[in-house]
Amino acid sequence: MLNPHPTRYAELNGVLHVLVTGAQQALGESFVGAYVQGSFALGAGDLHSDCDFVVAVRGRPDAAQEAALRALHRDLPDRDGHWFGHLEGSYAVAADLRSVDGLGREWLYVDHGHVEMTWSTHCNQPWTRWVLREHGITLVGPCPVELVGAVPDEVLRGSARTGLASLVDDIASWCPSDVAWCQRYLVVQASRCLYTVRTGEVASKRDALRWAMVHGDPRWRPLLQQVLADRDLGLDPQDPPRPGSLEAAREFAAYVAAEA
Repeated sequence: MLNPHPTRYAELNGVLHVLVTGAQQALGESFVGAYVQGSFALGAGDLHSDCDFVVAVRGRPDAAQEAALRALHRDLPDRDGHWFGHLEGSYAVAADLRSVDGLGREWLYVDHGHVEMTWSTHCNQPWTRWVLREHGITLVGPCPVELVGAVPDEVLRGSARTGLASLVDDIASWCPSDVAWCQRYLVVQASRCLYTVRTGEVASKRDALRWAMVHGDPRWRPLLQQVLADRDLGLDPQDPPRPGSLEAAREFAAYVAAEA
């Protein structure tokens, strides 16, 4: 039976129902279960979040199943309602989920707001796997801990340290430096990586910023407060960073990398 109230937003719950029933029709007996992960699973999802999902499948979708899933995700963003355009997730092969040996394998993935699916490792990373196992919300199917193997502490911390080493360049490769949202994203990701290195867990964006205010060097509090206060502004390609904030964000990322 489909979970009727997975989030506090009735409209989103209806959208997830449409997503799950559509995936079940496309996959048939290959469908294993569907889950919410990401910010909503961490208890921090709001109207400025996307809704991250994972659908577990018995095997890599065949040509007919893939075509049906692609048709589903081309259709969903065009439907009326806020949340149809704010889904992001992957169709995860169940065997890949059983241990860290399956990390980094490509799954069929739809990006936030996109209509074309790709094969990507986006949702098959240590931090996404940890959130799914430890906090995933079951829409239908077995409990996540029955499907997802534990992510060892050293794997989670190691992935955060590795990400920090190239964080500034990685974000700059796809997120323009003259957009305020990209400045905020850099600070958020650096904060989340530091949180993971220190605690061996994964935090939401908001909680990672607040944690860094308390546990980081006090000189970074104004920057962290700025990013937290500006979060509700969302993504506006015409909105430039506050004066000096991009430089401060890069300095903060360097500080975090050194700390980690």
